[in-house]
Amino acid sequence: MEKALTGLIAWIDARLPVTRAWDTHMGAYYAPKNFNLWYFFGVFSLLVLVNQLLTGIWLTMNYTPSAEEAFASVEYIMRDVDYGWLLRYMHSTGASAFFIVVYLHMMRALMYGSYKKPRELIWIFGMLIFIVLMAEAFVGYVLPWGQMSYWGAQVIISLFGAIPVVGEDIVTWIRGDYLISGITLNRFFALHVVALPIVLLALVVLHILALHEVGSNNPDGVEIKKNKDANGVPLDGIQFHPYYSVHDVQGIAVFLFFFCGVIFFAPEMSGFFLEYANFEEANGLKTPEHIAPVWYFTPFYSVLRAVPDKFWGFVFFAISVVIPFALPWLDRNPVRSWRYRGMLNRVMLLVFVASFIILGVLGVKAPTPERTLLAQTCTIFYFFFFLAMPWWSRMDRTKPEPDRVTMDGGMGFWKGVGTVALVGAMAFLPLKVVGAESAYNCGTMPCDAFEADATDQPSLQRGAALYANYCMGCHSLQYSRHNRVARDLGIPEDLYKGNLVFDPEIKLGSLMTNSMDKGQAKIWFGATPPDLTLISRARQPEWLYTYLRAFYQDDLRPYGVNNRVYPNVGMPHVLMELQGLPACYDESGAAAAKAADCKSLELAKPGAMSPDQFDVAIYDLVNFLAYTAEPYKADRLRIGTYVLLFLVIFFIFAWLLNREYWKDVH
Repeated sequence: MEKALTGLIAWIDARLPVTRAWDTHMGAYYAPKNFNLWYFFGVFSLLVLVNQLLTGIWLTMNYTPSAEEAFASVEYIMRDVDYGWLLRYMHSTGASAFFIVVYLHMMRALMYGSYKKPRELIWIFGMLIFIVLMAEAFVGYVLPWGQMSYWGAQVIISLFGAIPVVGEDIVTWIRGDYLISGITLNRFFALHVVALPIVLLALVVLHILALHEVGSNNPDGVEIKKNKDANGVPLDGIQFHPYYSVHDVQGIAVFLFFFCGVIFFAPEMSGFFLEYANFEEANGLKTPEHIAPVWYFTPFYSVLRAVPDKFWGFVFFAISVVIPFALPWLDRNPVRSWRYRGMLNRVMLLVFVASFIILGVLGVKAPTPERTLLAQTCTIFYFFFFLAMPWWSRMDRTKPEPDRVTMDGGMGFWKGVGTVALVGAMAFLPLKVVGAESAYNCGTMPCDAFEADATDQPSLQRGAALYANYCMGCHSLQYSRHNRVARDLGIPEDLYKGNLVFDPEIKLGSLMTNSMDKGQAKIWFGATPPDLTLISRARQPEWLYTYLRAFYQDDLRPYGVNNRVYPNVGMPHVLMELQGLPACYDESGAAAAKAADCKSLELAKPGAMSPDQFDVAIYDLVNFLAYTAEPYKADRLRIGTYVLLFLVIFFIFAWLLNREYWKDVH
């Protein structure tokens, strides 16, 4: 058997140099012995790239790239494809994770001078990867066809209109239409799935080839090829395989623990990884109050907004993205690593990182004069860091570099924690000064506390009954199916159909649409009542719970009611027979003229329920709507627990294996 396998390998090698490629890039590739934590992020980048490619392939199998069906096809993947929700969360979380590890990978290069001679080409390929990754992320961000995807694309694409003479033609060419439409979605789909991945993979290959040609840098910035033994083996180097193979597996286990923790327990990450506005289908006639791109674009978006003029804003935005290309020629300090540079380099680098974080945070917030001033200040320093580098890098004092690599591990745990805390404080304090919000989360009032419980079947059953009796006449749950709701809520199908389905022609496998004509509904209410499937994710359950309890008497409104959370509401208080009708009073005890003046509620007309009973009923209704928004949540949490336990055990074995291999390495 061994002889046959050896013969097969020899036969392949004669036609394809597999063994030589393995030796060049893995088996006989010598890497420095003193890699530290920062060198994991390159490995993580490759891991996330593989994740994005594999999950992306599976997602495209069920995605429909048309303006009419794109949003619905994503919900179909999430609800009706086996473990489709897991694939989507792996992909969406992977997109954010990709930028996190790439930003940290670039930070490591800044710290240890990995862009300096002879690694200029590695840096250039890396920056090209970053640019293509931004393009790939942008076109992919549009594909779910949610509100923020649509309007974010509208804002970003319109930037090219600032280019004199040809700007508008470029905008039309990018969109493929005079407006963002299905044509735009189709071409973005082609770019995201075919063209840009090919370019990205090619650049990654070139990046690795260039790296392995000149060799890896290390925290000391010492060239290990300068000190070799009689056999030409670097004295400070070690074979990548098996030493760094097992070493990286240990790091991968830790990374996957946090990565899976987000996937299973916080896939939205408070709206940063999956924006709440994207749980509403794109509507070109409804502009969001605040339009912001996804978080990994926001530092450059803040640069754009910091410049008052549209054209010059676009220019500075473009320059902020491409100026790092020149880094190898801007840095005039003869020393690579910041370990052996002076305090000036450290101060400049830490302030740069803090400024970048501040720009990122400001990019997701609505602009105010104070925030704009802070963004302008950080933008000035961002450009100063690069443009003044030829002078301040040369002025910086240096320490003697060692002839051989050191194994001290860098600054140490507590010093590292202190440095992170310092950068955090430098970013947090200015943001705190300008970041105070003027409005409550629920309009004129704070939201009431609410915590959904997908395991409380009695509550879900009562909520389903309330929805069927009071909401379904106007509002659909058009992405949920009757039979799944019946199964998840533990309601026998005959009982469900007899009590919760009022049209005998509806099949249990059908989507939960209502019978109201959309045109007629628009005449009655001024607009078609929105679908409620994703309302608790788009608005958040706390908002919905507070809203449904905040109706009050207002004889000036068409249906005689208004709402404290959503003033000038256009819908009737359909639950009035249960709650009654509260009257709203201001601080003086007079009837409130508007929702902002409403300080207390008092029942003017009693309902069938007491206030406590009504609160429980609304909890059940919102709990049911939260379930319909994410019916797989209970499975997600259960599977996530097992996955994290497995990764803990996996890490222990990886750590023991790594310890065994590295015990004799000095």
